[in-house]
Amino acid sequence: MTAIDKKSLIEKRVNEGLRGQWYPVAKSVEIKTSRPYGTRLLGEKIVLWRDGSGKIRCLEDFCPHRGAPLSYGEVHGGNIACRYHGVVVNGDGVVEQVPAMPDCALEGRKALTSYEVTERNDAVFVYVPSLDKPDAPELVMPKELVSDSWTGFLCTSVWETNYRYALDNLADPMHGCYLHAESFTLAYGSKQDLMKLDKTEHGFRVERVGQVGENFDWSEFEVHAGDMFCFLDIPYPPAAGPGSFMRIVGFVQPVDEHTTKVFFWRLREVEGIARESWRFLYRAQLEENHWNVLEQDRVMLEGMPDDARRREMLYQHDLGVSRLRQMLTRAAKGQIEAELKAAEVAAE
Repeated sequence: MTAIDKKSLIEKRVNEGLRGQWYPVAKSVEIKTSRPYGTRLLGEKIVLWRDGSGKIRCLEDFCPHRGAPLSYGEVHGGNIACRYHGVVVNGDGVVEQVPAMPDCALEGRKALTSYEVTERNDAVFVYVPSLDKPDAPELVMPKELVSDSWTGFLCTSVWETNYRYALDNLADPMHGCYLHAESFTLAYGSKQDLMKLDKTEHGFRVERVGQVGENFDWSEFEVHAGDMFCFLDIPYPPAAGPGSFMRIVGFVQPVDEHTTKVFFWRLREVEGIARESWRFLYRAQLEENHWNVLEQDRVMLEGMPDDARRREMLYQHDLGVSRLRQMLTRAAKGQIEAELKAAEVAAE
C-alpha cells in the first residue's frame, strides 16, 4: 500500500470517528422496554432497547432474515422482534424464534454483532471495539459527574456537521466574544488576546493569556483509554442565582461523516436549598438563553463546507484546535497500522 493510500485511510478513520471508544448515543429516558431506539454510530446503524430486567441491549440494526431495520420492530419478551416477518433476536444477536416457520434452521444461530452498553449520569454509552481493544476499557467520567456537590442538566442536539468541527469549536475559546457577543453570559471581555496551551495529566488545556473569568476563556480536554471529553466554564453574573460559574462538560457522538450529536451537561457547584433554587431558576429562565448560545454554534458549524480543513489558514489562536487534531490523527494512525498489519498476516 502506498503512503497516499495509508494517509487516506487515516483521514477517513478520523472523519468517521475512532474505534476502541465509548460514545454517548442517547439519554437514558429515551431507551424503553416498550419500543426500540434506532440511531447511527460511526456510520453504522444500531438499535437499543431494555430487556425484561431493564438492562439496555444493543445490536447492529439489521434483521438477519432480510435486512429490515430492527428499530422499526417491537420489544417482545425482552428481545427484539422484526416488524417485517416477526423474526425475534435476543440481546446477544442470537435468533430466538422465526414465528412464520417453527423449527427454522435460523433459530439458535448467532447472527448479529452486539455491543457493550452502560448508563452514566442520565446518558447511555455504547462501546465500539477496535482491533487492539476488543474488550471495553473503563469508561472514565468527569469528576463533576461523579461528585455529589455538582448538579445540573444533560442536553443533547443533532448537528449536521462532522463531529470534528464540534470538537474544534470547543477547543477554540476565542470565538466566544465574537459569535456569542450578545448572549446573557458571554458579552464581556476583550476581543484581542493570545492563547497558551499546557499539557495536563490526561490531555491539554488551552486558555487566553490576557483574561480569565470574563468569558469562555479556556477549555480542557481529557483523553482516557476508552473515552474523551471536554469541559469549560461560563462566568455567571449575580442575576444567575446562587453558586459561582457554570461548568459545561461535553461529549460527542460521531453519527456519520456529516452528522454529530452533542451531549452537554450544564453544571453548577451548589448545595442545600440554594441547589434547588438554582435548578428552578435554570429551568424557568436560564435554559432558553443557553439553548440560544448552542444554536449559534450549530448554525455556524453547519454552514461550514466539508472541505473547510483543506482551505483554512490557522493562526496563533488555533493552538488547541491543532493539538486536538494531532491527537486524533495519531490515534487513527495507530488503529489503521494495526489493521493493515493484521490483514497482511492473514494473507500470508
